[in-house]
Amino acid sequence: MKFFDEVIIYIKAGKGGDGCISFYRAKFLPKGGPDGGNGGKGGNIYIIANHNINNLKNFHYKNNYVAGNGLDGQNRKRTGKNGKNLIIQVPLGTKIIDIEKNIVLIHLKNENQMFLIAKGGKNGLGNINFKSSINRTPYKKTIGDLGEIKKIKLELILKINIGILGLPNSGKSTFIKNISSAKTKIGNYIFTTTKPILGIIKNKLDYSNISILDVPGIIKNSFSGKGLGLDFIKHFKHCNLIFFVIDISIINIKDNISNTLDIIYNEIIKYDKALLLKEQWIIFNKIDLLHNSNYLISSIKKVLTKYHYIKKFYLVSSKNNIGIKKLYMDISNYLYNLKNIKY
Repeated sequence: MKFFDEVIIYIKAGKGGDGCISFYRAKFLPKGGPDGGNGGKGGNIYIIANHNINNLKNFHYKNNYVAGNGLDGQNRKRTGKNGKNLIIQVPLGTKIIDIEKNIVLIHLKNENQMFLIAKGGKNGLGNINFKSSINRTPYKKTIGDLGEIKKIKLELILKINIGILGLPNSGKSTFIKNISSAKTKIGNYIFTTTKPILGIIKNKLDYSNISILDVPGIIKNSFSGKGLGLDFIKHFKHCNLIFFVIDISIINIKDNISNTLDIIYNEIIKYDKALLLKEQWIIFNKIDLLHNSNYLISSIKKVLTKYHYIKKFYLVSSKNNIGIKKLYMDISNYLYNLKNIKY
C-alpha cells in the first residue's frame, strides 16, 4: 500500500450558539419576564488512536475537519442544542504537532488513547441570565464564542517488525511484493520507491501479522538530503530486524558487497548509530542473473568477516521466487521465538 507517514490537517471546533432575547407573553401576563434561553456549546474535536489503522493515507485526500456549531437559544428558556463533537481516528504511534507553536502536543502510544485537540466555543447567554431587581426587562444577550482553529501535523512512528534498506534498483520493491501483500511499483530506474511501502505477511507459527517496511533507496550523502533523504528510517527505531538487500548480479562480488554496505552503514551512523545494534540479515538478490553461483557462498563469507553486525545472509531471486520460502520460514521462527523468550 502507498504509505503516508506525515500529513498536515486543518481543524476547526464548533462555534457556541448565541443567547436569545425573548420575553414571556400570555393573555394575563402582557409584561412577563425574560425567557430567552442560552445557546448550545460548540462541538469539540478529539483524536483517538486505533490499532486497525496503519497509515495516514486518508488524511492525504481529506485534510479539513470541522465540528458542529451549537444552536442558538430560544424563547421559553429553551437552550440550543450542543454542537456535535468530531472524533478523528489515527494509527497508534501518531505524534500530534501544533505547527504554529512548533510543539508536540501528544504522542498516542496506547490503543483508544484520546486527546482533546480543539475545544468548542463557549455558549452565549440568553437574557434570562441578566434579570435583576433593578432591570426587570433586560435586552441583553451574549454571542457564542468561536471554536479553536488549528493547523496540525500528524507524524506517524510505526512499530514495525522488519525494515528493508538498500541502494536504488537493488530489487527491494520486487522482494517486498513477492514476500508480502504489498502492491509496489517495479521499474528498472533509480528511486522506484519514493514513499515507504508497508507489507504484511502472516507468521507461519502463530498466524500473527508481520509488518515489513521498504523505504526509498539510500545513496551516498542521503543524510544531508541528497536523493530522497533518510527521514523514512525513523520507523526502524522499534523494529526487530533490518534487511540489507544487495544486487548480487554485479560481477565484482567483493567490491559490490563492501561498497554497498559501507554506503548504507555510513549513512545510518550519521542518522542513528543505535540502529546498528538491531539484528541484521543480508538478502543477496537477483541470483537468477548469475550463470555460475557455486563460488558465491565462500566469497561472501570472506567479505562479511569484517562486518560483525551481520548475523545471516540469503541468496534469493525475488523475480523467480528462489530462496523466498526458506527466508519466510526463518523470519517466522525468529520473530516467534523472540516474542516467546522469557527473561
